[in-house]
Amino acid sequence: MGRPITMITGQWGDLPSDTLFAFMQKVGFDGAELCAGGDHFNVQKALNEPGYCEAKKEQMKKYGLSCWAISNHSMGQAVLDIIDIRHKSVLPDYIWGDGDPEGVNARAAEEMKATARAARKFGVNIITGFTGSSIWPYLYSYPPIPPGAIEAGFALLAERWTPILDIFSENGVKFALEVHPTEIAFDLYSAEMALDALNHHPAFGFNFDPSHLIWQGVDPVKFIRKFPDRIFHVHMKDAAVRLDGESGILGSHLNFGDHRRGWDFRSLGHGDVKFDEIIRALNDIDYQGPLSVEWEDSGMDREYGAKEAFEFVKKVDFAPSKIAFDSAFDRSKKVQ
Repeated sequence: MGRPITMITGQWGDLPSDTLFAFMQKVGFDGAELCAGGDHFNVQKALNEPGYCEAKKEQMKKYGLSCWAISNHSMGQAVLDIIDIRHKSVLPDYIWGDGDPEGVNARAAEEMKATARAARKFGVNIITGFTGSSIWPYLYSYPPIPPGAIEAGFALLAERWTPILDIFSENGVKFALEVHPTEIAFDLYSAEMALDALNHHPAFGFNFDPSHLIWQGVDPVKFIRKFPDRIFHVHMKDAAVRLDGESGILGSHLNFGDHRRGWDFRSLGHGDVKFDEIIRALNDIDYQGPLSVEWEDSGMDREYGAKEAFEFVKKVDFAPSKIAFDSAFDRSKKVQ
């Protein structure tokens, strides 16, 4: 169809941007979903260092790449989470500070506002990311969850994220939450609850990623059709469910890549996601944005996987029909 085929750079954060961009150019990608961090995209330099944004654009142009979205997943996670030692490894020192949870939450919120301003300066109007969740530990109701605790979690979402989203709106930027376990919205119903809690803020929508829905038993196509005006960005990633009577859907505390897991991420075309139906649904809602490969497959070489994923997306991204097939039987329209 010609939608841009991009790749999120986060899983390639160990590579300098020049090395990664050269590889992406060789494969044929149209652009990069730049991950905030390292030399891929630096929010503070974009805001405060004269010429940074122009230099980054020129660097990407040299490799024939464009940018339609910036990712700041880890920073968004820290806005709403109950902060603990896990967050230290994914946050820069100037956000972690002394590790005081309230301070981390506040600094992360300010960095998300800064990301919106940096995106505007860079000429990008979509930021993908996470929100975090103060109530994710309450997923299973034991010990019994106190009355009102879940509602309080969504109220905290509104309290902390509405000021951030207001800055997004002021800068003409939208936030695309990747619906995902550990986020305030992790399936269809919790996504509805998040939208309601935020009073359907115009800057808030979703980064659609079917891999996080399929293993939960949520139909990704139904998600698209439920939120047609809120699909701001799309990740292309696959997952496979492999319950064998011994494994569990919760992962059994086994690392990704362990063959005993009940489900795992797969490179595109190697899992259970029906991408043909997803493309049909995206066509129906007239989604014209990028299809961004998020490559995560612990059992496959990533360069091989990225090349194969690019070709998979290129092949599956078909355009909708511009005619009704049965109209050809209309004698008034036949070529004489």
